[in-house]
Amino acid sequence: MTSTVDARADAAVSERERNLLSRLADGSLREIEVAWSDPFGHAQGKRIPARQFLDRATGTGFAFCEASLGWNTDGTVIDGLQLTNWDSGYPDVFAVPDLDTFRALPWRPGVGHVISDIVRHDRTPSLLDPRAVLKRVLNRLAALGYTATVGVEFEFYLLNPDGTPFQHDIHAYSLENANALDPVLGELYETLSAFTRLEGIQTEYGPGQVETNLVYTDALEAADDSARLKYAVKEVARRHGKLASFMAKPFADQSGSSAHLHISLWRDGEPAFASDGHQESPLALHAVSGLLEHLPSITLFGAHTVNAYRRFEPDSFAPATVTWSRDNRSAAVRSLVESTPEANRIELRSGASDSNPYWLVASALAAVVAGLEAGRTPPPPAEGNLYESGTLLPESLGVAVALAAQDDTIADILGTESVRDFVTIARSEWELYHRQVSDWERRRYLASS
Repeated sequence: MTSTVDARADAAVSERERNLLSRLADGSLREIEVAWSDPFGHAQGKRIPARQFLDRATGTGFAFCEASLGWNTDGTVIDGLQLTNWDSGYPDVFAVPDLDTFRALPWRPGVGHVISDIVRHDRTPSLLDPRAVLKRVLNRLAALGYTATVGVEFEFYLLNPDGTPFQHDIHAYSLENANALDPVLGELYETLSAFTRLEGIQTEYGPGQVETNLVYTDALEAADDSARLKYAVKEVARRHGKLASFMAKPFADQSGSSAHLHISLWRDGEPAFASDGHQESPLALHAVSGLLEHLPSITLFGAHTVNAYRRFEPDSFAPATVTWSRDNRSAAVRSLVESTPEANRIELRSGASDSNPYWLVASALAAVVAGLEAGRTPPPPAEGNLYESGTLLPESLGVAVALAAQDDTIADILGTESVRDFVTIARSEWELYHRQVSDWERRRYLASS
């Protein structure tokens, strides 16, 4: 292994990859977690002895069953997928680590963590790999001459192991509430600072609800950071005897948990949303137009559970309509024209916290690409309370599934086959939900019918 490490170290590699190679060579790593994401954003992977890692990482990769890329939120394999199924026998695919994603795992000394790309036997990217879907969109954007920078905000609840709140105050930004969430919140800060590009943590609008902000960075790195964040938050909470839930609406009478995206485009290292004065640039307006035109059909990719659609209600700080405005949190698309061109950006507020971050970012950027290619201008920005203005966002997962299946423009940018199977997985959630008889139905109808 030493000769392989030396050869790699002599090549042009990133600082993080060089750090990984050095630690493999000096024996300070005993194990590597090889990670990937399933359709619903759960952390999947294998634990590999460090001495076996590099030869396989730079060779065939690490084989696993393709079913991992085709199941639903509880790990049930979905019938009806075209890209993988029983007819194909659920063959192996291969996790090929991106060595530039190396991080030391904060909660297990001597262990590293790398995020992988998934390839098939013929070494082509798996169309079921959410990271590959995002890369496809970024390549389409690059063909137009642009790169994307993304900042991600995730909200979640810290709860007792049985899912009940252990804190009852709901003051957002409260340092007192933050102190009351220690020591778990303090360790979260330390862990996320080491494991992601963390910008900050604060309390949110629900009892025990927390918001985490990631640093504005390259779109792929932002999605990788988001995947690591969700993995780390759950583990730190578990080690403190708590449950960290990214469920979009865990309590009917409390705030839902969102995933907000801040998006800007760059060309040749310069901010492409820069404009004169305090108006959006023509390019930014094309991006806004694409988001508005395709928001009903991309909502699914940032809200793929039945529960996620309970967030879209008036006065909730989650959007309810297809609207855009300037610095207005009742809009689905919020335009921020700042004093410095580098800070000009668009915020998409429709995503749910339980979304897969790769699909969430990919679908938003797909709508932006569609807007740039179409070159249309949106209507003037709306003002005031927008909860009762404009077209409603999809009212349910079933509606969102139908709309996503009909948008050929977005499917072409994301990948038609990838979209088709993601829609099939989401539809299975909706169909399973509709086969259930709820306690509410029994209480309401059993005696009165």
